[in-house]
Amino acid sequence: MEKVWLKHYPASMPAEINPDSYKNIVQLFEESCKKYSNKVAFENMGVGITYSELDRMAHNFAAYLQNKTNLKPGDKIALQMPNILSYPIAIYGSMLAGLVVVNTNPLYTGREMEHQFKDSGAKAIVIVANFAKSLEEIISKTDIKTVIVTEIPDLFPAIKRVIVNFVLKNVKKMVPAYNLPTAISFRDVVKNSSLKFTPVTTQNSDTAFLQYTGGTTGVSKGAVLTHRNIIANMEQIRTMMSGYLNEGTEIIITPLPLYHIFSLTVNCLAFMSMGGKNVLITNPRDIPGFVKELQAHKFTFLTGVNTLFNALMADPNFGKIDFSNVKGIVGGATAIQRPVAEKWKQLTGKSLVEGYGLTESSPVASCNLLNGSDRIGTIGIPVSSTDMKLVDDDGNEVKQGESGEIWIKGPQVMQGYYNKPEETAKVLTPDGWLKTGDIAIVSEDGFFKIVDRKKDMILVSGFNVFPNEVEEVVAMHPKVMEVAAVGVPDEKSGEVVKIFVVKKDQSLTEAELMEHCKKNLTGYKLPKFIEFRNELPKTPVGKILRRMLR
Repeated sequence: MEKVWLKHYPASMPAEINPDSYKNIVQLFEESCKKYSNKVAFENMGVGITYSELDRMAHNFAAYLQNKTNLKPGDKIALQMPNILSYPIAIYGSMLAGLVVVNTNPLYTGREMEHQFKDSGAKAIVIVANFAKSLEEIISKTDIKTVIVTEIPDLFPAIKRVIVNFVLKNVKKMVPAYNLPTAISFRDVVKNSSLKFTPVTTQNSDTAFLQYTGGTTGVSKGAVLTHRNIIANMEQIRTMMSGYLNEGTEIIITPLPLYHIFSLTVNCLAFMSMGGKNVLITNPRDIPGFVKELQAHKFTFLTGVNTLFNALMADPNFGKIDFSNVKGIVGGATAIQRPVAEKWKQLTGKSLVEGYGLTESSPVASCNLLNGSDRIGTIGIPVSSTDMKLVDDDGNEVKQGESGEIWIKGPQVMQGYYNKPEETAKVLTPDGWLKTGDIAIVSEDGFFKIVDRKKDMILVSGFNVFPNEVEEVVAMHPKVMEVAAVGVPDEKSGEVVKIFVVKKDQSLTEAELMEHCKKNLTGYKLPKFIEFRNELPKTPVGKILRRMLR
């Protein structure tokens, strides 16, 4: 379709970006650390590290990987942490050593961890101690030989580190005992400057991240994102905001986990390239604590999801937050509900703008701009160097005003799913179009609005939940005959999981089935509703009809 949206671009936003502006992400890291050396790069629980400290510790980490492990450039390293200071150091250090980062949800169950580590072929891991027990249970089934354990306050000053560790371990009981005999301390590694670092030659066509997602169907798959993919999306984000943000002065609040592609690319990497200070929120579910953190900073940018913005506004101290310095508030990962956006504007005086993307597009494909042209209920306009079109089931573009599936093309689109050519072929056309599975309409002047979802994926607070995975876990229970999982609307999280179950053994109870699910699925994948039925609707060939159940 014609790029009618270009007329909305401000003068500071070019139609095209250069995805080859850096030879790799490391070059961008090094440039930022040198340019903004004395500025705070990341802050967590009141403790900050400067760009120069980030650079030094990342090089120490890389030197350890090179000298004390058998890891080689191109090998995979899993990072499994919440938002703590160790995370950006581990990302930067891993890339300095030429490794491929496999971001992993720290709340994953052993079953979920095992799948991701085996599928990616990860040979090393940096894991927060709180979840090391889960690793202990499955590590023998993986290729992981190098285990580096970090603790939440690892980089805090001595007294604060001791106090926080004591509270986490002895008061809150958040660190179960574990036995990983070969594990080493992340703190010890990054504080050791005695090892020599040898620079690695990394091309922008090399893989930077295996970012796991469900794709359109089935269990989690690794989207292959190259250095060029990520650099392209960072450039697209930077140019989109260049007229509103200033280098070296922005304060960004980061509540979404860095293992999520939205937070990784937008908050951690794009803002770092501008010399911003990233305030990492370890537990955004603690809304009173989060509000106190917001009160403590004259922040200029905030990202989040619909559920988070809604929860913040419900806190009695929300009105005490100073929004006077805010230049941008962006919601993504899931749809921003109109009542939430309208209430946010009423209470803060600032627009809550919505963007759109997928893991497979690194992630940003479109966004409402920060210049007041945003339209509530839309996902905005495509970013620079990005084509978006709406097509029918046969791949033909639909007429203006008709709905169709969003297809995306641009330098940020992934290379494919790791070791899954058949799955890749389902979503990537030979000429580079990414089939999103989202159904939208587009206005005459180029604003897109999502109206439905073609695929069966369930979106819970911005996280993909795929029915096949939930169904597979439920079907493992010996008393289950058949199961189907669907998404149902939820006021707080957009959607939640509901399962329909046909019993094999009539003694099966809802509580029994939920307990089974909790052992095998992380929290957001758990069914919120269970309905027992005598039979499930099927096609003539026996395929369960999820649409009828929805």
